[in-house]
Amino acid sequence: MAIRKIATLGHPVLRQVARAVTEEELLSPKMQSFIDDLIETMHDANGAGIAANQVYEPVRICALHVQNNPRYPYKPNIPLTVLVNPVIEKLSEETFDNYEGCLSVPNLRGVVPRVVHIRVTAQDRMAQPLSFEVKGLTAGTYQHELDHLDGLLFVDRVVDTKTLATWADFERFHLVGFAERAKALVTRFGA
Repeated sequence: MAIRKIATLGHPVLRQVARAVTEEELLSPKMQSFIDDLIETMHDANGAGIAANQVYEPVRICALHVQNNPRYPYKPNIPLTVLVNPVIEKLSEETFDNYEGCLSVPNLRGVVPRVVHIRVTAQDRMAQPLSFEVKGLTAGTYQHELDHLDGLLFVDRVVDTKTLATWADFERFHLVGFAERAKALVTRFGA
């Protein structure tokens, strides 16, 4: 396994729509090794998730994992999940305001409206089908990662640019209020 370099805002790879992965390609030793690298890179950066094009590979694969993450103390835990060729279906019109950041947009956060209830359909890393529902704050994490696969960054979804803040100013002026709203969402949906 290897820790890969993370592309940052401005690099064209982040604006590419990632291509689908065939089952044969997915099961190859090369792609399995890449998925291991993707996971290791996410863990090394304390990310809640990471998409393949964030490490210069525009394929439709992302990984998510939250386990008492120090960068996001208000986020519920998410078991290690690898999604291949994922698709999101909105199961609600209700949204919530999610204060997001990104490994590819260092030191910047902003409020993004996210759907509160979604279905995720994908394959796992061994090409087995997955289909599950996600609600609340965790639904925002999934939407953020799948946006990457479509060449979108959270800054594209920020409705009010006045919500943009550096990490330090987010912690100083906005963290407490957002953490309270996040906890209420977690209490309501359990995730």
